[in-house]
Amino acid sequence: MDKKQSKIVQNTTEELLKLLEIQGDFEVKETGETIEINLNTEDSGIVIGYHGDTLESLQLVLSLCIARKLGEFKRVSIEVGEYKKKREEWLKNLAAETKDRVLSENKEIYLSDLKSWERRVVHMILQNDQEVVSESIGEGKDRVLVVKPKN
Repeated sequence: MDKKQSKIVQNTTEELLKLLEIQGDFEVKETGETIEINLNTEDSGIVIGYHGDTLESLQLVLSLCIARKLGEFKRVSIEVGEYKKKREEWLKNLAAETKDRVLSENKEIYLSDLKSWERRVVHMILQNDQEVVSESIGEGKDRVLVVKPKN
């Protein structure tokens, strides 16, 4: 991002947080196709919501607001209270356990109830694996991640 785009992201994030009456400070950085926002707030429980539902919605709304102003879509990832960091550790364990089950039972395993970003993390963890492959199937809320043997 250039300085102008960075300022747009900064201002848009500030505007949205102000509208939602969320107090705190944040840092913005771009990594490839994603804008990462690290939000420090005492309202972390409200921002995260039940099982991260509010956080996921906030990321989508902010992505759309920024896309409208930049003229291109950028994925926005908001980290608040180390929620995602802790969740990613859990997902790494889930991916390893699922791989072990797939190999020991020699059948595909379905992982439901994962958010799109969580499925993406598991895909990334398993993308270069020599023994298993992962794919997402289904639509909308019914979308699930499947891990199966490569053979």
